[in-house]
Amino acid sequence: MILDIFFPNRCIHCNRIIDGDLLVCNVCFEQIHFTHFNFFENNYILEKCKLLFPIENAFALMQFEKENLSRKIIHELKYKSREKVGKILAEWTTERLDFKNEKPDLLVSVPLHPKKLKERGYNQLHLFTEILSKFYEIPFSHDLIKRNYYSKAQALKNRQHRLEIENTFSITKNISGKNILLIDDVFTTGNTLSSIAWEILKTGNNKVNILVMAMDE
Repeated sequence: MILDIFFPNRCIHCNRIIDGDLLVCNVCFEQIHFTHFNFFENNYILEKCKLLFPIENAFALMQFEKENLSRKIIHELKYKSREKVGKILAEWTTERLDFKNEKPDLLVSVPLHPKKLKERGYNQLHLFTEILSKFYEIPFSHDLIKRNYYSKAQALKNRQHRLEIENTFSITKNISGKNILLIDDVFTTGNTLSSIAWEILKTGNNKVNILVMAMDE
């Protein structure tokens, strides 16, 4: 296509020209710090979550270290209008996450406040969740959780502000007896996921698992 000639797709890290459906070149791909966690075994994010709420299993795709390529990837997805990055991250996830014969019943994405959704134009988790849903043949819900208050981006908050999230979320419908996989982009303090997890847990005999694109130690 003409656009590909004049505006070729480039690696977000080294600026090398790459195929249109890629995000980084092969050389830079090797610099991404994948966690290699096993969903059903003890791992760092599972231990962090256990301190906050009852949890079954947890998985993080990448490490979210300072100056790390994974941080640049997430920022491309969230702040640079590149929603399709979610598809690439989902594909990387399916190559590394095996549910075996114990698949969750439902995939649930962390919501944006309607005002934030309008500002960004998309929820960075929706395409990611939908690709996973299709691959694993697990239904998903983007509206089970409601965000009650508008807030600044996590990257712009100080630590104290991040802790002020009580009653931020609510459940839109009654669910019971479900094994839910709660999906978010980055695990930092874990307070956002904890707030949602408790809402899910108190609605019925539900179980909560966690999947994040990246985790910040």
